[in-house]
Amino acid sequence: QVQLVESGGGLVQSGGSLTLSCAASGFNFSTYDMWWYRQTPGKARELVASINSAGSDMKYADFVRGRFTISRDNAKKMVYLEMKSLEVDDTALYFCNAHYPPGYHLWGQGTQVTVSS
Repeated sequence: QVQLVESGGGLVQSGGSLTLSCAASGFNFSTYDMWWYRQTPGKARELVASINSAGSDMKYADFVRGRFTISRDNAKKMVYLEMKSLEVDDTALYFCNAHYPPGYHLWGQGTQVTVSS
């Protein structure tokens, strides 16, 4: 079955840390770049971070640079988002994404991150 399944979200205090995980299945994961997005009610989904298929090139949105780290394990078909120094504004539903099949977007169901002040 072709799917992405996110996990690891939860409730954390401001300044805390969480690591999100995304498990991929049903496609050749190691050949696809991966993305993390987030969305809050009433707002468009926004790009958080991306990583190339080899795991050697990572890019970040300005609002998370220096606080979040994206990584992947191609053997396990997993992509991760390590989040530190979390802020209330980081509260969102976080999604991982692959452009699979080419020209389309494959989304998971999302994992909720809530940061309290």
